[in-house]
Amino acid sequence: MAMIKRILLLAALLLGALLCYQAGFATGTFILVISGMLLELGFWLGIYKWEKARPLSQQPK
Repeated sequence: MAMIKRILLLAALLLGALLCYQAGFATGTFILVISGMLLELGFWLGIYKWEKARPLSQQPK
């Protein structure tokens, strides 16, 4: 279930970025292009799953 939510969220981010780009370039509104860039950045950061660093196991002395 979590994987489906993740895929849907990434698809929504990409679609939102494309719509912002289209509207921004058509109207010349710079803020929409910036919004598209931020949504695209969220998409690319969401593709690569960040894992927490595991602590090093303590070695006996």
